[in-house]
Amino acid sequence: MNVRRSVAALAISAALCATVAPAATAASAASADDGKRPEGLYGTKDPKFDGVWRQSLALLAQDAVGVKPAASAVDWLAGQQCADGGFAAYRADTGKACDPKKGEFTDATGAAVQALAAVGGRSSAVEKGIGWLKRSQNEDGGWGMNPGGTSDANSTSVAVGAFAAAGMDPVEVASAASGKSPYDALLGLQLDCSAKAGQRGAFAYTSGKGKPAANDLATVSAALATRGSGFAFDPAGKDDGKKPQPLKCDGGGGADRAPEDASEAALAYLSTTMADNGMHLKSTTPGADKAQPDYGATADAIMALAAGEHSAAAARPLQWLQGKDSGAAAWAKGDPGALAKLVLAAHAAGGDARHFGDVDLVQQLNATGPKPVASQASEKSAKDDDGGGSGSVWWIVGSCAVAGMGIGFLLSGRKRQQL
Repeated sequence: MNVRRSVAALAISAALCATVAPAATAASAASADDGKRPEGLYGTKDPKFDGVWRQSLALLAQDAVGVKPAASAVDWLAGQQCADGGFAAYRADTGKACDPKKGEFTDATGAAVQALAAVGGRSSAVEKGIGWLKRSQNEDGGWGMNPGGTSDANSTSVAVGAFAAAGMDPVEVASAASGKSPYDALLGLQLDCSAKAGQRGAFAYTSGKGKPAANDLATVSAALATRGSGFAFDPAGKDDGKKPQPLKCDGGGGADRAPEDASEAALAYLSTTMADNGMHLKSTTPGADKAQPDYGATADAIMALAAGEHSAAAARPLQWLQGKDSGAAAWAKGDPGALAKLVLAAHAAGGDARHFGDVDLVQQLNATGPKPVASQASEKSAKDDDGGGSGSVWWIVGSCAVAGMGIGFLLSGRKRQQL
């Protein structure tokens, strides 16, 4: 799979760490309501709904472009981890126990694991997060937004990215109850040859009730996950211009497709959809202007195309995003999660996030949080794991390349879903 080529395996400690991740300092526990940004946190908006999500994306994006995040930024994210290994959307008081059934989220946990695996030096936190995801896996092989919730394409895909970032093959992450893998759950949500021709290859958000409906947000997430990748990976480089291949509906009707085939079909659907829309995906938020571009979903689609080694196909929507008339730079300005999505998309497609049109996305992202330790790709080096320590470890570990939901991605994305 692509992930085994592009993501370096993380050395995972043999035993779970018995201690909780580093506790937040008094400053870290501050609420956005008091006008103070918790120490180490990216962004100034209330982190209640997306603190962990935007922090994780910011760290992933910085690491991908050779920026070593401040130790306080990594400490903040690690300090958000619950005692059982899961992550809430945001914990204002990390001394208060988490609610494992309602207060912890697959999306937040999966994103945090990806980020902590990327920056290095946090193997115990990664191990605990992986353990939480394994315990929360549904019988169908997938994950819901919360433990026990109905499996959906988005949450399952973020979980797949976490296992990939930790050097694990997602196909081998099987439900203890059924032996089914995340890919069993995801492929069960893909619209096959029985669907209308224009929707074949798309993914539904969840099985729900009635006939599954194509959902662009679910499709971009699943297209990346079925390629075996998380949010960050090494760019594939130039390809031969070959277009993504749609489902083969002759003979078996695509019933026996492999995960890579499912990804190809999803990418074919996304490529056609973006071409029809002027090289971007449109917003599906209820009540929103249907002509409004969905910049986050478009960025995700670019990443999925790049992961599928379709760099030529990814370049076209990336060019649209970079255009002055797209509005993408204005949409992302000051928002660490949005800026990170654009940085990751540009990096994945072989672009330059420091010259995104006439905008330096990396500089803007760095400005939303604590000053990075370093920002030169030449300073990247192999990561030495100190078993979860902080502070001085950041002077001996380097960064490597691995990485919409939150309040702008996670919750609004959920509202967009068509059950």
